[in-house]
Amino acid sequence: MTTQRPVHEIRLGHIKAAIWSNETTAGPRHNVTFARLYKDGDEWKSTAAFGRDDLLVVAKVADLAHTWICEHGTSQ
Repeated sequence: MTTQRPVHEIRLGHIKAAIWSNETTAGPRHNVTFARLYKDGDEWKSTAAFGRDDLLVVAKVADLAHTWICEHGTSQ
């Protein structure tokens, strides 16, 4: 079994976007997942919950993800 990896990741501070490529009959389509990374003791974890101070960074990471997808030929 192979684990699918994102085709690209964007990280600003503790906010990360993972860009995934899915092949379709119409060509590749991209989806994006967002995570906030945090440390719990010695272990790094992630969550999909964002606080007030994270939201503008999430917006910037989303903008950069959109730019990357547009530059790599998808029209979704």
